[in-house]
Amino acid sequence: DSEQRVAHTTEAVAAAISDAADSHDLIIVFGASAVADPDDVIPAAIRRAGGVVEHVGMPVDPGNLLVLGRLGEIPVLGAPGCARSPRENGFDWILDRLIAGEWPSKADITGLGVGGLLKEIPTRPQPREGSAGKRPGPVGIVVLAAGQASRMGPDGRHKLLAEFEGMPLVRRSVETAIAAAPGRVIVVTGHREAEIRAALAGLQTRFVSNPDYRSGMASSLVAGLSALDAGAGGMLVMLADMPGITSAHLAKLIAAFEAESGRAVVRAVAGGQRGNPVILPKETFHAVRQLVGDVGARHIVERCGLPVIDVELGAAAHLDLDTPEAIVAAGGLLRD
Repeated sequence: DSEQRVAHTTEAVAAAISDAADSHDLIIVFGASAVADPDDVIPAAIRRAGGVVEHVGMPVDPGNLLVLGRLGEIPVLGAPGCARSPRENGFDWILDRLIAGEWPSKADITGLGVGGLLKEIPTRPQPREGSAGKRPGPVGIVVLAAGQASRMGPDGRHKLLAEFEGMPLVRRSVETAIAAAPGRVIVVTGHREAEIRAALAGLQTRFVSNPDYRSGMASSLVAGLSALDAGAGGMLVMLADMPGITSAHLAKLIAAFEAESGRAVVRAVAGGQRGNPVILPKETFHAVRQLVGDVGARHIVERCGLPVIDVELGAAAHLDLDTPEAIVAAGGLLRD
């Protein structure tokens, strides 16, 4: 087994497919965006590499955005977003047959829809009643600012009150969120709540208190979700200790979410490596409400069965400040 990360372009993906064919019996391509057209990057790259695209799409959900091609006798699969999920899905059905030495025909793939095109999953009930192609409800931004900053050392200094260019980090983050989604920003507070809220005085935001903040991030996610507008189509989860994130970054994530009609998870990445923030669509809200302990939304992203759209934000997607040294290195001034 091997893994190669390349730019999401026809030329780069085609070169990677050609290289992999020299030493592998099966090639799986995960794209930076979903395949919605036979001329999208992945099918175009299969053809550019000298291969053949035999089928695009499958009447099974999760799994409807699968691409099946070949380079000589080597199968090349364009993986749908659900391929990242440990739950059984349409991608698994095709992969199982290929590993068994079979080659699914177009008739085999289209026949998977007999008896019902869609497979329901708990986090996405009745997708046939969804609003594919329609603009999703607005994205609400939940800024997580309730944590104890336990890695800041024994002197009790709070990282969110550290100053950058004369402004507390938490205020800088919330102002960034407001610029991207005015009127739709929620701040979750807990540890040193009075001081955090005082640092945000005068900003047009809603506060929600998390009295259970000591239990970990899950309680803050649930608290933030509880304050979200009923018509929200997604929740953008933003950590308050990421000074590199700008309103332009947030706008880029929201635009990607709207381009998918609110039917995908949108995640910031740095050099292809997952980071923050992330937008969770409405279909995942039930799963968020079940979270407990010191866990985030990562396993929801991996198991929800929805496509995952990665948006490259560069180093800002990885820069979070957890220690005094990190704050100073990023140009911050520590305060009590």
